[in-house]
Amino acid sequence: MRYFLILLLLAGTASAQTIDTATVSQAQKLNALQFTAAEKDSMIDGLNNYRSQYEKLHQVSTPNSLAYPFAFHPEPPGFKIPTKQAPINWSIPANVQLPANRNELAFYSIPQLASLLKNKKITSVALTQFFLDRLKKWGDTLECVITLTEDLALQQAKQADAEISKGQWRGPLHGIPYGLKDLFAVKGYKTTWGSVPFKDQVIDEDAFVYTQLKKAGAVLVAKLTLGELAQNDQWFGGRTRNPWDITKGSSGSSAGSASATVAGLVPFAIGTETYGSITSPAHRCGATGLRPTFGSVSRSGAMVLSWSLDKAGPICRSAEDAAIVFYYLKGTDGKDASAIERAFNYTGKADLKKLRIAYAGNYFKQIPPNGMQWSVLNKFRELGANPKEVEFPDSTVYTYNMIGIMISAESGAAFDELTRSDRDDLIRRQDKNFWPNSFRVGRFIPAVEYINANRHRSLLIETINDFMKDYDVVIVPSFAGSQLPITNLTGHPVVILPIGFTPEGMPNSITLIGNLYQEATILAVAKAFQDATDFNKKHPQKFK
Repeated sequence: MRYFLILLLLAGTASAQTIDTATVSQAQKLNALQFTAAEKDSMIDGLNNYRSQYEKLHQVSTPNSLAYPFAFHPEPPGFKIPTKQAPINWSIPANVQLPANRNELAFYSIPQLASLLKNKKITSVALTQFFLDRLKKWGDTLECVITLTEDLALQQAKQADAEISKGQWRGPLHGIPYGLKDLFAVKGYKTTWGSVPFKDQVIDEDAFVYTQLKKAGAVLVAKLTLGELAQNDQWFGGRTRNPWDITKGSSGSSAGSASATVAGLVPFAIGTETYGSITSPAHRCGATGLRPTFGSVSRSGAMVLSWSLDKAGPICRSAEDAAIVFYYLKGTDGKDASAIERAFNYTGKADLKKLRIAYAGNYFKQIPPNGMQWSVLNKFRELGANPKEVEFPDSTVYTYNMIGIMISAESGAAFDELTRSDRDDLIRRQDKNFWPNSFRVGRFIPAVEYINANRHRSLLIETINDFMKDYDVVIVPSFAGSQLPITNLTGHPVVILPIGFTPEGMPNSITLIGNLYQEATILAVAKAFQDATDFNKKHPQKFK
């Protein structure tokens, strides 16, 4: 009798797993399709065959690090990528002095710190210990640190001091501490991705981003928090706090990078963006963030969320600092199919009278007349610019949630093993708006629809490039309309910079959009604004 019951169970399992016309009738609802009875019957053999192949595929390991052999590139047909790099003369001030109140050192710019180090007014070891002490003092308050890399930092600082003492100064990042979003691998240290299933993960690889900064002589002092698997500001150890009001979150996913930089726990940090993860925490915390042109920085050694959308960039306290960091960050090691070598010819000079500066009138009209974004336009006019009102292509070109399809499908593939192993149940958030559910939903996006959405993405790229070619900079409120998903999809660079505070005392921001590979222009324009204002020079009282 027991043997007979087992046979029945096995038969029932096999039957439940067999795809028949009833299965197709239900499944076609997912695709908004209609097939006749004969068409459904004809599909059965093929669908069952494919499913047996999927089962074989699932027996092969598919980790997050497994390369994707196709590369997304943001250039429209005929676009020429600038490759001729001119020498850059970084403006390092000569007469910088150590502050009487040592705490003020926490908010010195990169050029100021570089001057102190180059002129031997402070050692890298002393500077590194200063920031390590601040990280130890305030890291728990802000919940922004996952791992202090103290031994590595002091080793790198000693090396920097030895080289500088011999006159072997590598450049403005030599000997300067920084923080790294903890989705970049560093040998010998955990790379947790901010997530419970990976909180003890050690990857035997140095990410390209870390390697580039190591070459520049920068000193890694901490691996900083990110929202779990690069969303929001909640991670396995808590919620990263906003330095202006620690009862509030910092936003994410580059949560710790923005929070620690603004609080003066590090001079700068590295973040990533797939869809707002540099923009949002920079806006919320009052940082200056650069989201570079897609493909400007190799992502090897970094957690993959979306092969065609992930971008790495600096989070700093000024546009000038961001320019310096980006110059040493950009490039490729040949391990990221989308990453390229390109020029970044930054001068820091912007002739605002000659530059073609526009603002998105259709977005600004959503802002009240007394909104601080309007004062940004007035300041640029005072500086000699003549911002032209334009209509940013929006609802006419972005008619459905294209970026949602991209992220859900690609992230579902990137975290295939997490979903199928049920280890996604360990993730803290289990609501329908977080990753576990998104990864599951992504498995039901048909390959045909994903590919067709990408084909329409190519039209979006041509449309936005055709619009942008008439302007050097387009100014937009950071979260108005659909510019954020659009520019992430098209790969255009943006700078996010603080412009003041809300009545509640929280930072506000503006976004400057540039043409592909023209970060130098938007950073110079941002610098002109910051040289004429003090918004980016204000620091949270608690951390001074």
